[in-house]
Amino acid sequence: MVPPPPGEESHIVVLPPGWQSYLSPQGRRYYVNTATNETTWERPSSSPGIPASPGPHRSSLPPTVNGYHVAGTPAHPPETAHMSVRKSTGDSQNLGSSPPGKKQSKENTITVNCVTFPHPDTMPEQQLLKPTEWSYCDYFWADKKDPQGNGTVAGFELLLQKQLKGKQMQKEMSEFIRERIKIEEEYAKNLAKLSQNSLAAQEEGSLGEAWAQVKKSLADEAAVHLKFSAKLHSEVEKPLMNFRENFKKDMKKCDHHIADLRKQLASRYAAVEKARKALTERQRDLEVKTQQLEIKLSNKTEEDIKKARRKSTQAGDDLMRCVDLYNQAQSKWFEEMVTTTLELERLEVERVEMIRQHLCQYTQLRHETDMFNQSTVEPVDQLLRKVDPAKDRELWVREHKTGNIRPVDMEI
Repeated sequence: MVPPPPGEESHIVVLPPGWQSYLSPQGRRYYVNTATNETTWERPSSSPGIPASPGPHRSSLPPTVNGYHVAGTPAHPPETAHMSVRKSTGDSQNLGSSPPGKKQSKENTITVNCVTFPHPDTMPEQQLLKPTEWSYCDYFWADKKDPQGNGTVAGFELLLQKQLKGKQMQKEMSEFIRERIKIEEEYAKNLAKLSQNSLAAQEEGSLGEAWAQVKKSLADEAAVHLKFSAKLHSEVEKPLMNFRENFKKDMKKCDHHIADLRKQLASRYAAVEKARKALTERQRDLEVKTQQLEIKLSNKTEEDIKKARRKSTQAGDDLMRCVDLYNQAQSKWFEEMVTTTLELERLEVERVEMIRQHLCQYTQLRHETDMFNQSTVEPVDQLLRKVDPAKDRELWVREHKTGNIRPVDMEI
């Protein structure tokens, strides 16, 4: 609804109950019956006993955040397709047209990609939804210039790009663990194969025992690494892949839902602009016919004037309906934006925490593998300390001796 222009408060005409007064874009006043939706250019006659005070306005607005209505749909005049807003102080303001003959120095709203925002100069500060946090739901409403200079990117699109990047990073981390598993499996296979090698198998004595333990430790180490690869698959790689699939489904749900609402918002914005243009044409046609009738330049009858007036009034009603539908769509989009950005925020926190936990599990398995590897080396170390060349020589001599009588010199 349009408030009376400055200086007109003392000239307010008392209207019958249920009637409201509005201004057209050209500054012409018309009247709407809020009970019957009847509209007329002629002022309804006042009934006896009506108090000499202006009628109640219907433009009570709900709270807004970042230029969007949190809930409800206010009534809107046909002269604006922009969404009425209010400052964070709670004082509502009706953003109607200026009085006839006067132009506003600055618009109160701006529209970007079919979304209506309050002008920064008219509403410099707004209440944040989560004032103590750097939350997604407060900082991604407007568009951002593309770093490559290819136009702008919607704030929600930036969030989607971040989430998609996170999904890609998670995939690459899973592939990294998969490669680690392959290396472990190949390493275990080669260790087991080497432990079966027969090289130096004829070594005897305590050194021979130590050598045999070296080969056995390879088989034990192969088993450790094979077990490590199996745990990596079941406790790290598989959970990462499963979480990624669920994350992908949640992302699609958010993306499609918001995209559908933006398409609906764009179509209703186009309908508002079309209805606004139609109203302007109808009003221009009515004014021309009225002027022609007054100066007797045309044979148009009063019936033609009434017909043009009905069409103009109908065009005004159509514009009001389109604006109302647009505001409903924008309000719905606002609510879903808040809900979806909070959901994306939750998914990102969950993703980071999940990856952190599984990387901790990876390091834990790695420590355990190192401990098991150390345990396979300890027997070898103990046997190597017991190697005694003198004892080995004694044992070998005892087993392979051929006699202890040395040859003597030949007598001449």
